[in-house]
Amino acid sequence: MLPNPYAPGELPRVLAGREQQQDRIRGYLSRIGTYGEMGGPLLVFLGPRGVGKTSLLREAQRDAEAHGFITAWVACRRNAPFLPDLVSRVGKAIETADILPRGEKGSWKLRLESIALEFGLPSGVKVSATAAADRSGADAPPSGAQISAMEDLLHETSSQVRARGGAGLVVFVDELHAAARDDLAVLLNAMQNLAGRREDNPLAIIGAGLPSTPGVLVNAATFGERSTFLTLPRLEPAAAAAAVAGPAAELGVTWTPAALQAIAAEAQGFPYLLQVLAHATWEVAKPSGTGEVLDVGEVQAGLPLADDQLTSMYAARWAAATELERQIMAVMARVGTPTVTRAEIAEQLGRSTQALGVPRERLIDKGIIEPAGRGEVRFTMPGFDRYIRETLAGEPADADQGTGQLATGRRRRELPPASDPGRGTPRR
Repeated sequence: MLPNPYAPGELPRVLAGREQQQDRIRGYLSRIGTYGEMGGPLLVFLGPRGVGKTSLLREAQRDAEAHGFITAWVACRRNAPFLPDLVSRVGKAIETADILPRGEKGSWKLRLESIALEFGLPSGVKVSATAAADRSGADAPPSGAQISAMEDLLHETSSQVRARGGAGLVVFVDELHAAARDDLAVLLNAMQNLAGRREDNPLAIIGAGLPSTPGVLVNAATFGERSTFLTLPRLEPAAAAAAVAGPAAELGVTWTPAALQAIAAEAQGFPYLLQVLAHATWEVAKPSGTGEVLDVGEVQAGLPLADDQLTSMYAARWAAATELERQIMAVMARVGTPTVTRAEIAEQLGRSTQALGVPRERLIDKGIIEPAGRGEVRFTMPGFDRYIRETLAGEPADADQGTGQLATGRRRRELPPASDPGRGTPRR
């Protein structure tokens, strides 16, 4: 049997439909490569979970390294500082690149350790943020010394890279919505100061986060609003089909057009759901050699396996919600339309829209719902409304209702029957 080329929750083998965003990043970095100066304000990609933000950043990291940049990657976690990790990763990147002359390595290490001390790291910089998570004074406002230390780190590292023939430094910060406010304030202030002498700082910082990220940045530093925010859209059907067809083609396996269309329709543009559905189909079909074809019948057969994985994810989201948050979600699920007005939720719960402001914002911060126009919200992940109606609210969902077509309960929308004309050659 051929290995399964799809990996839900991991980086896809084929990143399809993100050419525009990739070009935007390349243009952002080309300023550094051409002029040796700062790329610009913080560049942030926004979107709900499952839309492919991390995959885009990882692909951008590979592309940047291929064009001579030294890169560092850090992912923020709630209730944990991320700057210690950033210092550690930048130091490791310089060491791995081996761009320092032997005579300068000792002095650079001492300088890096001096910078690291400002962020509460123990001796040496090869530690993670976990080791410094309980550093004393973590809740105190950021000090001028920390801001200066971050400036020094970014300036000295990027300058070293440029001096040794590299393009510059790029720092990727994932899960920005979870960033500790004080650490984020230090980073933003350091970037603001470095921008005053952009010609001396060949660096860029690119991030990704939930739609609530702009508010998080502004809360940390008012000039965070000057960051460049780009919303990552759902994939178009053609791009979704390419994301599914590409990994199989590398193994000599093809999908019928109807099967690709069915998966694209079920996933509704979410790369994560594409991976779940394609992975489940492959597990059921078990193709064993080149020349085999996956059709609609096998997509249908894989739905129960996909349902199991999605149900676990939906259950975790429900369990993480407070009682009032669950009431809000239950109302949204019962309405059964793609979007629900805030006024409608408030009316059904017998509360004012203002009284529901805090739990609503918490649901947005958790990435469970998102704004969808003036005064409207919607679930971020297709199928979650069905899960609430069928499994928790005990209300069988109508096949035509809701934002998702995947079944996560008692009913399932049937895919086109196997005898559909034009499906292509069935798998043998």
